[in-house]
Amino acid sequence: MAAPSGDARGTHLARIEHVLREQTPHVLGALVRRFGRFDLAEDAVQEALIVAARRWAADGLPDGPRAWLIRVAYRRMIDLLRSEQAARRREEDAASTDLVLVDPAAPRPAAVDRDDSLQLLLLCCHPALSETSQIALTLRAVGGLTTAEIAHAYGAAEATMGSRISRAKQTLKKAGARFELRDSDDLAARTTAVMRVLYLIFNEGYTATAGSDLTRAALTAEAIRLTRMLRALLPDDVEVAGLLALMLLTDARRDARTDPEDGLVVLSEQDRTLWDRPLIAEGQRLIEDAWRQERVGPYQLQAAIAAIHAQADTAEATDWPQIAALYLWLERLDPTAPIRLSRVVAVAHAFGPHRGLALLDQLDREHALTEDPLVAQRTHAVRAHLLDQLGEHERAADAYRAAAALTENETERRYLHRRARRSAPEQESQPRGAQAADDAATCTDVPRGRPGRV
Repeated sequence: MAAPSGDARGTHLARIEHVLREQTPHVLGALVRRFGRFDLAEDAVQEALIVAARRWAADGLPDGPRAWLIRVAYRRMIDLLRSEQAARRREEDAASTDLVLVDPAAPRPAAVDRDDSLQLLLLCCHPALSETSQIALTLRAVGGLTTAEIAHAYGAAEATMGSRISRAKQTLKKAGARFELRDSDDLAARTTAVMRVLYLIFNEGYTATAGSDLTRAALTAEAIRLTRMLRALLPDDVEVAGLLALMLLTDARRDARTDPEDGLVVLSEQDRTLWDRPLIAEGQRLIEDAWRQERVGPYQLQAAIAAIHAQADTAEATDWPQIAALYLWLERLDPTAPIRLSRVVAVAHAFGPHRGLALLDQLDREHALTEDPLVAQRTHAVRAHLLDQLGEHERAADAYRAAAALTENETERRYLHRRARRSAPEQESQPRGAQAADDAATCTDVPRGRPGRV
């Protein structure tokens, strides 16, 4: 195929990037399954991707891009094995049985139809790795993002990110991590770890830990793409369906979350005509199908809550009592700090700020929410909103400022300082009442954990 020219070149390059990202897990999985060396295989694949990007831009996409990439990566893998001094003995053992090493003229491997994506996801989420390492390795190996892209997405230095990924690969090597699951491995537990990592990637994109932008769309898009892939690999897993539904229903609100000046727009004030209706429709279909199954899990319940928000034509039409009941159910299944805090917001909406604040005080005493780094900032923000609604404006302003001091996201910080100024007695002209409780929903728009700095 001849390479396109002129106006079509941009489209051609975008197509190449899409194909490379899509094929990365397949090529890496084929090499890891063949050689059992994740660290070297990942390096070989990255080099093959660089070669492909250069050649395909000039010559056009080959008829079989996966086969092309596997052949190039395989040859590079052989070169890396041969040059690795510490692995000389293993090379000699492999050479006695590998025709490619014995006879360089032997046929190269052809692409296989087997899809190794799930095994690769499970390997990247190996329990020997820390959560942040699992995230970085998943984005690099399965997502196909470069080290620079991952570093930029998380606001980290490229060298720091490169070191973390390198350490993660060495950890897998030292742990003797296998590409194939053994009979003793718990597939359900490992799949749960994969879903947690994908959810954390999505949440970092939906509300960035730090920086001037509220969101990082590249991360939410990548999390959704990888979750779609996981859904295709595990079509009968209702929790995977629930996770995908949750992401779609939540991401559908992205364009309405900020104003033209990049200011935060609270849920009750969002222009719902900006919500992505096709994403909402797809998410609703997924959760409706999953809901028919006998099993119910945390992601399904969170998706059901997101669907209730999506179904409401206005903020006032939201069925908050139903949301509060679902959060109570969710808390029993998954008693985490973010979910407890989300239940406080739902109870405040459904039954009033007094009930909400009493529940927040109770949960704070029992679970130290204001001392939990996962939710401390949002706990102060929710408390501030409820105090504001109850007319305790000075205490509310103090809580807003405490919340602002704990966030590194500039959009959130500006919003919280603005609310603190509104709550001050000398600036009491702003309307409060139900609006304050509606604002609180923004702080728990997605009941989430935070991945921290990767």
